[in-house]
Amino acid sequence: MDRYRLIGSTASPYALKMRALLRYRRIAFDWVIMTPELRRVTSHLRPMLIPVLQYPDGTYKNETSTLARDLERRHAGRSLVPDRPEIAFLSDLLEDFADEWVVKPLFLYRWWDPEDQSYVSRWGAEEWSVFEPEMTRDEVVAHFRARQVSRMPILGATKENYGLLAESYRRVLLACEPHVGIGQFIFGARPSIADLALYGQLSELGTDPTPMKIMREIAPFTDHWVRRADDLSGVDGAWRAAEDGVSPWAIELLRIVGELYLPFLAANERAFNEGRDRLEIAAWGMPYVLSPFKYQVKCLTVLRASFAALTADERQAITPVLDSTGCLPYLVESER
Repeated sequence: MDRYRLIGSTASPYALKMRALLRYRRIAFDWVIMTPELRRVTSHLRPMLIPVLQYPDGTYKNETSTLARDLERRHAGRSLVPDRPEIAFLSDLLEDFADEWVVKPLFLYRWWDPEDQSYVSRWGAEEWSVFEPEMTRDEVVAHFRARQVSRMPILGATKENYGLLAESYRRVLLACEPHVGIGQFIFGARPSIADLALYGQLSELGTDPTPMKIMREIAPFTDHWVRRADDLSGVDGAWRAAEDGVSPWAIELLRIVGELYLPFLAANERAFNEGRDRLEIAAWGMPYVLSPFKYQVKCLTVLRASFAALTADERQAITPVLDSTGCLPYLVESER
């Protein structure tokens, strides 16, 4: 086999992120929907995540951020990593935000309203292949719907958190809307891994009934941008020049990161390290409450280490932006 095989689901934002990555980088691959048999073949992977990438040598790997970086090492050309290390760090920070936070309003909207539940349960149950083959289609859909709805409190999709999650989605859309366009991306005229991570989440939000209506009402050009980002194999652009500074689009997204996402990661770290079963933050006058997660402790640790690994000049180049958006203190202190 001289091609990769991407095994996933159209209902997964991470699978769409990875598919868009392979398309943009013009890496030969086949797109395969997950089946019960492929579930068994890839069951040794921990954690069990969609998508799974089968390499040309037959091995399987998952976790999209890890896969993206491995493919950067293996394949030259059409890189998704900005050419200046300090801008590459900002891209990684925004990728992390998309992967770890923007998925939260996606999960909320998917399982909050009966219309969304009905739509996504039929779609996801068919493609995620986690049920026994002897179950009827209606049984599969009902079981999947019940399982996902039962997970809502664990993942923070609660009445208490609804306001902040919905507001964060609205603010992401408003941060994008003035800046999207044909050939326009967060760090120039070519996409970064941050663009594709954001695309993955917004693609699902732009498909599910309730968030789709919101996107089309307040961010119609973002809706168009998301559709185009599905296949950027024909895009040939350049990174934003150093003398032009950090783009207004990136700054608007980083402001959300500094006001919401990094405070959440810091509160999660404190709660986890102190052995508490509950973290609490407030952003934009609204509360957010959740049990701490170990993986998101790792997210903050990695971001701090990546920022510290920049040279003094590289850090200085982005310090004003990180400071003005509220991000800087969370990246240079062990605790806040």
